Amino acid sequence: MFTDQLLTCVDCGQEFTFTAGEQEFFAQKGFTNKPNRCPDCRRARKAQRSNGGGFESSRMGAPREMFRIVCSECGSEAEVPFQPRGDKPVYCRNCFQKQRASR
Repeated sequence: MFTDQLLTCVDCGQEFTFTAGEQEFFAQKGFTNKPNRCPDCRRARKAQRSNGGGFESSRMGAPREMFRIVCSECGSEAEVPFQPRGDKPVYCRNCFQKQRASR
């Protein structure tokens, strides 16, 4: 059986109750860790992530690093969004589309 537990929030340092009902819910979902944050800090953190504070949004809008290459097919210069390893051919956009269409 589950019993209420008193936990301490890692953000604000306040104690909060991890209720028996919450523990049962966690167990049903397969969660193995207890919550680290009180409900208020969890809500604040979730709101921060949804408003552009998370990892995904930190990449959005940032310019992507591009690498200069010489196309293996036509020999023209181009840029690609990955670092070529050198063991495979690298194509400009047009030649890549042609290669893809021929498959």
